[in-house]
Amino acid sequence: MRAKPAKRVAAAVLAAALALFGCAACGTSDGLDDQAKSIDLSNVTKNDEIAALLPESVAGDGVLTIGSETTFPPAEFLTEDNKTAIGYEMDLAKALGAVLGLEVEVQSSSFDSIIPAVGSKYDIGMSGFTITAEREKSVNFVSIYTAGMVYVVQKGNPTGIDPTAQYGLCGRKVAVQTATAEEDEVTEINEECVAAGQPSIDIQPYAGQTSVATAVVSGKADVMDVDSTVGDYAVRQTGDKLETIGGMHGVAPQGIVVAKDDTATAEALRQAMQQLIDDGTYMRILEAWGVESGAIETSEINPEVE
Repeated sequence: MRAKPAKRVAAAVLAAALALFGCAACGTSDGLDDQAKSIDLSNVTKNDEIAALLPESVAGDGVLTIGSETTFPPAEFLTEDNKTAIGYEMDLAKALGAVLGLEVEVQSSSFDSIIPAVGSKYDIGMSGFTITAEREKSVNFVSIYTAGMVYVVQKGNPTGIDPTAQYGLCGRKVAVQTATAEEDEVTEINEECVAAGQPSIDIQPYAGQTSVATAVVSGKADVMDVDSTVGDYAVRQTGDKLETIGGMHGVAPQGIVVAKDDTATAEALRQAMQQLIDDGTYMRILEAWGVESGAIETSEINPEVE
């Protein structure tokens, strides 16, 4: 007799997620998107000295082409027209373009296809990329932010997930975005589960972050492993139908992807990024999106990471 009410609750949670998180670009319950879209970057102007560092292959057409997986709020996601990308990384991209004297063109793409296409299809990649030693072998990174990972479950944690316990995720259904640091992490945890004779994790990889969140709110997955900014945003967007558990883990820098042989563009971006940090534009953007806790003071090329 209790199954029907439970189903109604699950349906309501799913509807909230689809209406608020899945359609985050359609507006938020706290007005954050509208506030962010109104950020005035008119005072950010071209720095000729920094712009001169760019190679002709990037600056020649007057456009900075950026590959981004635009279902990753609040870093990057689409507005009502399903074309215009907004988010704190997108605002940073606009500001960087202004410093470099370039128009910014964001091209939506699947997350796992961006890095291989940087230097050919895209000038750079911006999509919440965690900087890892493995990735630094194939591309350059310019650091712009620091984030951790969080586990997100339905409010009240109905399946009793305890990610801090040894083997706490073994036998659980865990949703992650494909080709992310979170997918790598859960894969490693699953290997530990199997080696210890514990039930394996049912890893559910999805191409977009919206699908990851929907899997949790619908009950298809017990928990999702996600960047801390995205997890916090999902909680807000679903009207507190979700919650984070276990605290932040895996704190690491995030950055802009640049082709490995394009050190000139990397240096130009580093200097442009540092100018935005120093003149306050950077913090103004982060504060507008409520993500200032991950601010950095110094931008680096290929910072030392594990």
